[in-house]
Amino acid sequence: MNRRAFTKLSLISSLGIEVLSNSFAEARSPAPKSPGSANDSRGTQTSTAQSSRVERFGVYDFGLSTAEEQRAARLQRDSIIIDMLFQGPCGYRSFTEDMLAQLRKDAARLTPEEQYFAAVFAPIRAALVGKSDNFRECWEQSGITAGNRQVGFGLPAYAIAQAQFDTFPWLTKALKAAEIRAAKAKGLHAGFISTQDSDGLQDRKLNYLQVAYDLGLRMMGLSYNLQNAVAGGCMDRFDGGVTTFGAELIARMDELGIIIDMAHSGRQAALDACKLSKKPVVASHTSAKSLRNIARAKSDEVIRAIAATGGVIGVVALPGFLAPGNGLTIEAMLDHIDYIAKLAGWQHVAIGTDWPLQIDQQTQQGAFQSMAREYSGSRNAPEPPRDRAPTPSLIGFDDYRDFPNITRGLVKRGYSDEQIRGILGENFLRVFEAVCG
Repeated sequence: MNRRAFTKLSLISSLGIEVLSNSFAEARSPAPKSPGSANDSRGTQTSTAQSSRVERFGVYDFGLSTAEEQRAARLQRDSIIIDMLFQGPCGYRSFTEDMLAQLRKDAARLTPEEQYFAAVFAPIRAALVGKSDNFRECWEQSGITAGNRQVGFGLPAYAIAQAQFDTFPWLTKALKAAEIRAAKAKGLHAGFISTQDSDGLQDRKLNYLQVAYDLGLRMMGLSYNLQNAVAGGCMDRFDGGVTTFGAELIARMDELGIIIDMAHSGRQAALDACKLSKKPVVASHTSAKSLRNIARAKSDEVIRAIAATGGVIGVVALPGFLAPGNGLTIEAMLDHIDYIAKLAGWQHVAIGTDWPLQIDQQTQQGAFQSMAREYSGSRNAPEPPRDRAPTPSLIGFDDYRDFPNITRGLVKRGYSDEQIRGILGENFLRVFEAVCG
């Protein structure tokens, strides 16, 4: 896939391909039962239309006491919860037979990336025209207060993001932190616009950044895996830093109030950005390199540098970014939260799940897998293909309605109420307010 084609992919998918080539090779194992509850339904992947059994979400077996379950429920209900890289709210269960039939019909005339985006947008478009309430139901059941709405520098991506704000009375467009707090207070949800790459600025016209800001852009990645005119990428052969133009861009982002995201940028670029910016810097969706030595993870040095700016590190829910092997559970995600909290302080940990994707199984195993195979270029691939993540999702986080499992897991790990509220959303909200107002 050429760079231009992959830029289209990067608007929605933020995955480091080195750990994905065989990520959908095996079926998932059933999750444990919660004490006295039905099965957590993580064992098979069938669409809502294909399954008649009632599924329960957010009931992974942490062995919590009744008092702990009540505490977790209270925190889940009362906290401002923010997903910095929110691929949802829907997952494969949201695809009806009619939607799947249309996707199969269109597949023959579409490229793999076009098939992918057709699937990503299908649940949104169904909700926009009033054909499905599932989009809202999944968001509400997740408990997520606010999540990013991804765009690129082209009009189509902005259009479908803005259509959600214009159409759904329960979804507000957050330009400042107060609007996220207000959404929570009113029982609504909020979205903030972000992009994972700066490729739309490759002609070095900073006025385009002003236009994007005026349209609502509040977080931007400097580079997406590979070197561009702004900064080095985490999967490039050469560990390039921030360029002269990149330094100018950072200064303008600080001035306007756009959060600098180094999730897909390389080590030196991240260190440079932390030195150049006068505002908190983030890595919206990543993991700790000391626990999982892959290019997309962040080293202790980078984690500390981001924390020193007042920024946060968002921990992903993508199995291959967290640990090797099969059948990984949500405990692997919690391990990375623990590590970063101990290294840099709990005030600098946040959530950026990035997984599961809002696509059906056929697209996930076909078009998306095809794009993953086409795109490579890792500078740092220490493990052989057999070690690449074979399961699509974490046991215990197979759906955004499983988000309560993160809260429950933090309770099990012994975090205080203040720490849990911070990790779930207040830490990133602090950054959002410091940068965006």
